[in-house]
Amino acid sequence: MATASKTASSKRTTGIGKRLIENNFLSQEAYEDASIAARDNKQTVTAYLVENNLVAANDIAHAASQEFGMPMFDLTALNLDVDVVSLVNAPLMEKHNFLPLLKRDKKLFIGVVDPISFQGMDEVKFHTGLLIEPVVVEANKLDAKIKEALSKMDDSLDDFGSGDIDLENIELEDTDSDDGAVNSADVDDAPVVRFVNKMLLDAIKQGASDVHFEPYEKAYRVRYRQDGMLREVTRPPVGLSGKLAARLKVMSRMDIAERRVPQDGRIKLKLSKNKSIDFRVSTCPTLFGEKIVLRILDPASAKLGIDMLGYEPFQKKLYMDHLAKPYGMILVTGPTGSGKTVSLYTGLNILNTADKNISTAEDPAEINLEGINQVNVNPKVGLTFNAALKAFLRQDPDIIMVGEIRDLGTAEIAIKAAQTGHLVLSTLHTNDAPKTLTRMVDMGVKPYAIASSVSLIIAQRLARRLCSKCKVLEEVPNDILLQEGFEQEDIDSGIEIYAPVGCDMCAMGYKGRVGIYQVMPVTEEIGRTILKGGSAMDIAEQAAKEGVWDLRRSALEKVKQGVTSLVEINRVTLE
Repeated sequence: MATASKTASSKRTTGIGKRLIENNFLSQEAYEDASIAARDNKQTVTAYLVENNLVAANDIAHAASQEFGMPMFDLTALNLDVDVVSLVNAPLMEKHNFLPLLKRDKKLFIGVVDPISFQGMDEVKFHTGLLIEPVVVEANKLDAKIKEALSKMDDSLDDFGSGDIDLENIELEDTDSDDGAVNSADVDDAPVVRFVNKMLLDAIKQGASDVHFEPYEKAYRVRYRQDGMLREVTRPPVGLSGKLAARLKVMSRMDIAERRVPQDGRIKLKLSKNKSIDFRVSTCPTLFGEKIVLRILDPASAKLGIDMLGYEPFQKKLYMDHLAKPYGMILVTGPTGSGKTVSLYTGLNILNTADKNISTAEDPAEINLEGINQVNVNPKVGLTFNAALKAFLRQDPDIIMVGEIRDLGTAEIAIKAAQTGHLVLSTLHTNDAPKTLTRMVDMGVKPYAIASSVSLIIAQRLARRLCSKCKVLEEVPNDILLQEGFEQEDIDSGIEIYAPVGCDMCAMGYKGRVGIYQVMPVTEEIGRTILKGGSAMDIAEQAAKEGVWDLRRSALEKVKQGVTSLVEINRVTLE
C-alpha cells in the first residue's frame, strides 16, 4: 500500500525529480518543499538540493542520465580547451550554468546538470552557429569547472594588459551621426574589449600602418604591417573569432548581424584631450569568419614637414616651386602603400592658409586637416570623383585635390580645372613618372591637354630605414657595386655600404621608412615628346637628359648616405 501511494504521488513530478523520488533519494513532499524554496531563491531545484546537502550531486547526475537516456561525463577527467570554451562568452555561460566540453565538426557538446530545465539551448545554438548536444555532469564539479574556464578565458587575454591605461574604458569618438549602437554580450566581454584596445594601442606605439585580424579553421592570428612588412604579433584563441569581429564592427559602427558581405567603417580612438587616431576599417567574409583589416590614419603624418619625407634638396625645391604656382597639375604616382597620400597632404598642409580655398575628393578621406574641405566619394548615391569635381568648380576653389584619377571623365575635368587657373593635385597608379603621361594618353586624354596642364610628376616608393643603433658596414665587391648601378667614381671615393643586424630598438635591423622619389617636371621638351606621340621610354630618355633622377638613382643615393641597404632598395625598386 505504501508503495502504491509513493508511485501515485510521484506521478505529480516529472524529470529528475520523479527519478529521485522513485530511487528513494527523497520524498515527494521533500521534493515539493525544495522546489518552492528553490523558486524563492531564484535557483534551480537541483542546485538547491546539492547546496543544502539533500541529495548528492553524483546521485542527481545518475538520475538525470537514467531519466533522459543521456551519457554522464565526469568533469574531473576533462582537460579544458580554451578554444572550445571560448566559443561562447562568459555571461552566457554563467547565465545558463553550462560548460562547452568538446566540438566535433558542427556539433558542440555541453555539460549540464538538468537537460530538461536547460533554457539556453536555442541561445547557445544561435550564438555559436553549432548543433548543441547536452551531456549530464555533476553540479558541484560543473560550478568548479565553469570558474576554472572563466579564469582561463581571462588569462588567455589578460597578458595583453597595457601599463597605466584603462584598456576597458578607452574613449571612442563618434565618427557618424547615424546611431549604430548594438547591445550584444559579445562586445561587452571585458577580456575581448581589453584585447582589442591593447592591439590597437600597441599598433600605434610600434608605428604600424595596418592591423590584420585573421580567422582560420584551427587558428586565429593578429598581424601588424610595420615599415611596409607584415609580421605576426599574437595568436588569440580561435574561439574568440566571432567576438573579436563583433567588437571591432561595433567600434566601427557597422552592422554586426551582417557577415555575408564586406563592410567599411571607421574608428576614432581618443588617446588624450589633444590627440586622437583614426582607423579605417574593412571587413571581408572568409571561409572561417570575417577577416578585418584596420588602416591607421595618423593626422600627424601630414604635419611631419617636407624635410622628413626624404626628398633630395633639388627634388624638394622642384616640389615647392610647383606648389607655389597658382595653376597646373601635380601628379603623385606609385603602388598602393607607397606614401602617395602623405606626400599630397604634406603639400596641402603647406598650402593650407586662410587665403586659400582647398577642396579634396577622396575614397575615403584618410587624413583630416582643419581648413580643408574634404569630401568622401560615394558612387552608390552618385557622388563620384567626377561629380565632386564639378561641384568644386562651382565653389570658388583655389586648390583641388582628387584622391585618384580613375577614368577619362575625372581626368578631363581635372585637366580643365588645371588649365583655368586652379592648382590640382592627384594620384595615379603607375610605376614611374614617364609612364604616368603615357597612361593618361591610354585613358583617352589628348596629348596637347596633358602637355599644357600637367606641370610636375612625382613617382615614389617607401624603403625601410636602417636602424642607426645596430647597422654595420658591409663588404661588397666592386664588380657587384657596378652591377647594382653605382658609378666608378662612387667606388673610387670609398663608398660605405651598410647592412641590417637587428636589436631591441628595431625590427629586423630597420626602423621607420624613407621616401625614394623621381621628381619630373613636364618641361617644354618633354611636352614636345608627348605631342609627337613618344613612348614612356622616349620621355624617360628626355627626362634623363634634363637631369631627372629615376627611382633607382634616388635609391642608390640613399644607400650611399647609409640610410638604407642594398637589399632593401632591390626589394622596392627592381621590377
